[in-house]
Amino acid sequence: MNLANSQPPASPRATRNEAARRRITITFLALAAAASIYVCYLMARPFVEPILFAAVIAIVFYPLHNRIWREIRGPNLAALVSTLAVILIVVIPLVGLGGAITREVTGAYSSLSAKSAEGGGWQPYIAEKLQKPIEFVGRYVDLSSFDPLAEIQSRLAQLSSWMVRSAGDVVRNLGTFFFNAGVSFFTLFFLFREGRRIRLTMAAALPLDPPRVEQLFTRINETIVANVHGVLAVAIVQGVLVGAALWALGMSSPILWGVVTAVCSPVPVVGSALVWLPAALILLAGGHWVKCLMLLVWAGGFVSLVDHTLRIYIIGGRVKMNTLLVFFALVGGIKAFGILGIFLGPLVLSITFALLGMLREESRAWQLQLAPGANSRGEPAGP
Repeated sequence: MNLANSQPPASPRATRNEAARRRITITFLALAAAASIYVCYLMARPFVEPILFAAVIAIVFYPLHNRIWREIRGPNLAALVSTLAVILIVVIPLVGLGGAITREVTGAYSSLSAKSAEGGGWQPYIAEKLQKPIEFVGRYVDLSSFDPLAEIQSRLAQLSSWMVRSAGDVVRNLGTFFFNAGVSFFTLFFLFREGRRIRLTMAAALPLDPPRVEQLFTRINETIVANVHGVLAVAIVQGVLVGAALWALGMSSPILWGVVTAVCSPVPVVGSALVWLPAALILLAGGHWVKCLMLLVWAGGFVSLVDHTLRIYIIGGRVKMNTLLVFFALVGGIKAFGILGIFLGPLVLSITFALLGMLREESRAWQLQLAPGANSRGEPAGP
């Protein structure tokens, strides 16, 4: 035994000093890490929405990426091809649809402007077209103390100023929109390329057994896919219903406006009303007030009901959650996160249920393990 290299045992005082020093070091590192994480959050906050949007797209299109990766085998090239495929699937149809909408709206506005010019301007023209419905209502309701035309003209003036402000906001936000779209697709490329590694890193960071991690990830994937299926189903049904109504009422390009309705369907609060409400106003401005009323009743009642029933039914059925809870998750998610709340609301609810289920199972296993007479596997010992 080499006594020269042996170290004398540390004194209790030195041990206490070392423990105090370690506590101070750990406290400092924890506070510094918390401050750094908060600063990172401040830097990432402007990009949270496009990153989450990219994550949703990556989960939905990951099966397509897997097929491309099996054919190409190069991670960078496969991720690039997958990202370009998503852009082709999503962006190009929207650009073509936007051009068709612009042509239709321009034609409708020009036609109404020409008719209003023949009648001496917009206000006299609208007043003339509204004269018959006002007289019809006046047979059953006393309008002597109420001037419908003045009220309607006031509302139209407010609507006109709102449309001007909204158009200005759209123009000002175009730069932000394209920047966020660029961030989303840039993020999408790395999610495709590093998807497996990101999943393994997250699994390693979670203090859960591999089966629990797989259960949690599966629940997340199922919820997002169920949301996408619900959004697509509602969009298709609402597009068909609105397009059929416009065709029955004799309006131009009902198929185009049905497709536009399907695209606008996921927009929170307004949704399909972005199409059928202007269509109703066009019918009213054209003097077809009966058709306008029919469209409002059909779209405002039945078509809007689809959004509140079909999507909730599909999501609740796929992820096996109570329909009422899914409804509140959707509404609350939209209120908290905007359009992304369609996905995040049910996702948060689904993750909460999954975690509570795991907690219940772990608690039962722990209680069995602590029970008197339990063996090493946590099972009660036999007689």
